[in-house]
Amino acid sequence: MKIAILSRKASLYSTNSLVEACKAAGHDVCVINPLRCYMNIAPHNPTIHYKGQDLSGVDAVIPRIGASITFYGTAVVRQFEMMGIYCLNESVAITRSRDKLRSMQLLSRKGIGLPVTGFANSTKFTDDLIEMVGGAPLVVKLLEGTQGIGVVLAENNQAAKSVIEAFQGVKADILVQEYIKDAKGRDIRCLVIGGKVVASMQRQAPAGEFRSNLHRGGSASTIKITPEERSTAVRAAKIMGLNVCGVDLLRTNHGPVVMEVNSSPGLEGIETVTGKDISGKIIEFIEKNAKSGNNKTRGKG
Repeated sequence: MKIAILSRKASLYSTNSLVEACKAAGHDVCVINPLRCYMNIAPHNPTIHYKGQDLSGVDAVIPRIGASITFYGTAVVRQFEMMGIYCLNESVAITRSRDKLRSMQLLSRKGIGLPVTGFANSTKFTDDLIEMVGGAPLVVKLLEGTQGIGVVLAENNQAAKSVIEAFQGVKADILVQEYIKDAKGRDIRCLVIGGKVVASMQRQAPAGEFRSNLHRGGSASTIKITPEERSTAVRAAKIMGLNVCGVDLLRTNHGPVVMEVNSSPGLEGIETVTGKDISGKIIEFIEKNAKSGNNKTRGKG
């Protein structure tokens, strides 16, 4: 097959790992910067051009769309879909999971465990919003944040009120969430491929930090997840409609809660910690499904 990887940087670990997995399986592979693509949105013959050439003959697409280019990146993925080309994660599923508010509303509708979460437009009722999520300490998150950026822990009600008003003062959309003390700065990343958890790791925040993201200096180790955690991760991926994703869970006294579903999970940490060839498993999934002809939209909402 000819497989296109949509990525802005070929040297990134995840992109390079997928390239090597494609080559090892005997496929032709190319890395394409989605921002350099341009589209002809024609009724009967939609096309995508890249560096002056028509991107025809592609059999499958692996989107690695960063949060900062979601709008244009998913437009490119959607154009490939219009051309009848198999996309590992479809455009609507990527946008669905990228919107933290939308994804949490969809997960909550299906009974997935979540932190108590509030969302408001006005600062007029900030005190009630804080009380609604159980009071401080609480977490304030930018809707568009990624890799732990735009996530603030407010340790008392006055600090929470100040942070919320500051974000809303610059017209930033935010979520206000309860702080899960049970987690103790740890979370679990489950890597789901085709409705199965193929690998999992525990991430621990460094001393003095509550965010466990590896980009924020967190450390990772292997972990054995429970059947309930495995089921939660698989259900979350299915609700989002994602074939491949990272589901971030917290362990609490009342069971696992989902923090985020990541449509473009980094592979370096989990491949290094678990020793598993995640990229190889992704290519195997594409081999089994790219020729199926099933383009029915997955997920709900």
